[in-house]
Amino acid sequence: MKAKYVDPFTDFGFKKIFGEEASKPMLIDFLSNLLPDSNIVDLTFKNKEKQGKAEGDRKAVYDIYCEDSKGEKIIVELQKAKQNYFKDRTIYYATFPIQEQAERGEWNYQQKAVYCVGILDFKFDEAKSNNEEVVHTVRRKDQNNQVFYDKLQFVYLEMPHFNKKEHELTTRLDKWLYFIKHLEDFQDIPGTFSDDIFSQAFKKAEIANYSDDERIAYEQSLKIYRDLKGVINTAFKEGELKGRLEIARKAKSMGMDSAAISALTGFSEEEVARL
Repeated sequence: MKAKYVDPFTDFGFKKIFGEEASKPMLIDFLSNLLPDSNIVDLTFKNKEKQGKAEGDRKAVYDIYCEDSKGEKIIVELQKAKQNYFKDRTIYYATFPIQEQAERGEWNYQQKAVYCVGILDFKFDEAKSNNEEVVHTVRRKDQNNQVFYDKLQFVYLEMPHFNKKEHELTTRLDKWLYFIKHLEDFQDIPGTFSDDIFSQAFKKAEIANYSDDERIAYEQSLKIYRDLKGVINTAFKEGELKGRLEIARKAKSMGMDSAAISALTGFSEEEVARL
């Protein structure tokens, strides 16, 4: 049966539902329930591409980068498949919204909070397969397990571990996770999604509402997602250089930039350029 709604794990689908100006009500609702301490009232989308301090420095390209009315920064990244040095990459990405808060001249170093959200379409750590938690919240702590710095927070959603049925959804966040995981499979809107926010989300996700150009863009995004995920998952099972090379070459043929391929495979940008 042909899908009625987009797959939110594609770049096109994720941006359509959460990353456009008209998507703000959905993004605010989702983040407010995922980050209850943030108390989000409004959001402003910021430039998703961040350059280093000097020419030639590496850059970061986020899926969604926004700022709330208090000046707190929120990065949202959709991770479709495992990557080498994934934790390192998220830490590196967090440094950009921290550094950009530096003020010229006199400055007391006071920072606004930075939240990094990763929606993972894979299991975070196979070695801890007995840990079935969906939401992983990470903060800096000291040797006494006390929070040392509360303005930098990482939240990872391990979607393969979310297995609740519709009748088991008890929180607003449960509903959003169920929506993200099963959206492409829905033919009708489930009864639990009866409010205006979810009605808007389903409307933005319905393929029939798209122009011809948008449908073509979605089909291309869907193909890239399926092909790349298949290649990456196979390579990680093999655990060989040959697999990493295949990923890099496939990603390069899809038009991904060198920085993204480098983060994906562990090769330097210079090595990627020579492939």
